[in-house]
Formats: sequence, C-alpha cells, structure tokens
Amino acid sequence: MRGITSRRRLLAASAMGAAWSAMGWPGGARAAEENRSFDSAGVKIRYIEAGQGDPVILLHGYTDDIQGQWVRTGIFPALARGYRTIALDARGHGLSGKPHDRSAYGPEMGYDITRLMDHLSITKAHIVGYSMGAHVVAQLLTTRPERFVTATLGGASGRRNWSEEDQKRVDTESAEMDEGLLTSQILRLWPRDQPPPTEAQLRERSAQALAGKDPKALAAVRRSNPDQVVTEAQMRAVTVPVLGIVGTNDPYLKDFERLKAVMPQLELVTIPGASHGTAPGRPEFIAALEAFLKAHPAARAG
Repeated sequence: MRGITSRRRLLAASAMGAAWSAMGWPGGARAAEENRSFDSAGVKIRYIEAGQGDPVILLHGYTDDIQGQWVRTGIFPALARGYRTIALDARGHGLSGKPHDRSAYGPEMGYDITRLMDHLSITKAHIVGYSMGAHVVAQLLTTRPERFVTATLGGASGRRNWSEEDQKRVDTESAEMDEGLLTSQILRLWPRDQPPPTEAQLRERSAQALAGKDPKALAAVRRSNPDQVVTEAQMRAVTVPVLGIVGTNDPYLKDFERLKAVMPQLELVTIPGASHGTAPGRPEFIAALEAFLKAHPAARAG
C-alpha cells in the first residue's frame, strides 16, 4: 500500500512538474517572479524558489540544470508543497555564469551555496545534491557543516581517495568535453544491466546532453574535480545527519558502501534496478528524501 501511495504521489508531482516546465517555471506566473539571480564573487548564479517552511536547497548533476534534474522529475514541486524549496543552476551550467578557468570552480561551487544562503538570509538549510551536486555537498560538509540541518548525497558520495586513475579519467573526459563529447562519461555511467552502447547511441547521448551548452565551461568544471577531494577521515568526523540514495545499477553504489563502512551514521537507501540516470525519477527517491527531511526538522537542529 505504501508503494502504491508513493507512486501516486510521484505521478502527481511529475504531472505538476511537466505543467510547470511547460509554462517555463515552477508555479506558473508567480514563479516567473521567483526566477532570480545573484552575484557570487563575480559569477552570476541563477536560482528559483517556491513553497514555505524549512529551507531545502537543491544542486543538480554535471551537464544538467534546474529543469532537467528537479522540475521534470517532480522533485521540486513535491518538496515545495511542504518546504521553502530553492534550486540553483551550478556555475558553468544552465542560466548561471560560465567561466572557462578551472580556478573558478572546485570549492567555489560549494561557496555559491553558502553565498546564496547569505543572500537569502538563511542561517541553516537542508542541502540535497545529485551526482556532481553530491560531490559539492560532501565537500561542504567538511568546510561549512554548521550551515546545514541535513545533507542528502544522491548518486555520488564525495571525491575520496583521489588516485592516478581518477586523474587520468578527468584528463580524458575534460579533453573530450573540449571537443563537445561525453563518450567516456557515458560509458562509465552506463547501466550495468544493459549491453554496451553503440557508436550511434554514444553520439546521440552526447548531442542530447550538450545541446545549447558551453563545452569549454563544462571542461573547466571537470578539470576542477581534484579541487573537491575530501578524505574518509573528514567524512567520518561529520556530525550532520546524512542520507545517501543510489540505484543498484549505479557504478557509484560501491562508493556508498565504502563510505558507510567508515561513516556508520550514513542512512543509505538503494533503489532496485535504478541506474545513475534513472534514480531521481523513481518514486523511491522522493519518498526516501521526504521521510528523511521529516525525521530531521530544522527546529530540532543544533
């Protein structure tokens, strides 16, 4: 019965998300007024907000944006029914500024969040990141933990134990991105239960993911990955309640399992059959997130 209820709620949220998306912004005309931006140390950061209650801040994954990660999946409208929900386009993405220098990214992507909180006079908030956004959140937990009531790591659990192999991957993927390609990343995150993609599928996926985007800015984002590294000792010391959500067909699942071994307080939810790309659209994702937020209201924090 609980599963049926969750699916009905997600279908309703997804329908609302589709309607909001069709109108351009969540909440129709009112939300057009909520489509805002602010200056974050010289870089324009675009954000939207809707709803009332404890603040929840959402940061999307690499090459994605507010619409693709949060609105079309129904997550933004679902949360906005009970929370002051704020989503931002990360620098280098969406309608935010797009510097081409590596130094403009790394930790600065996390500081955009705390600067946005200052801009909105928010002392503490729940923070939710998916994929790249989760890596940003993990670093924030080690640098600005006092600003967060809870943290949710979706699809990724922090850039830990950086290796030569990690650096080679970043070098390869950033070089490909300079050419407007996502080949290596697509192969790395391809669902484990599916046959390898064809050349035609790789070209199609790259074209879809990068349509209308700035490959040079995205390459700089990728090159800054080593600047977001955290250690397992730092994550072990985190006292903020942390939720991890990952699909069982996501190659990052093993990273969550390793983090759980050194961070017992991590609440780990796995979504059966979900891949890195499909997990946010599954009803289990929003159900787990809402249950976690409800269990840790801001009034109880600190």
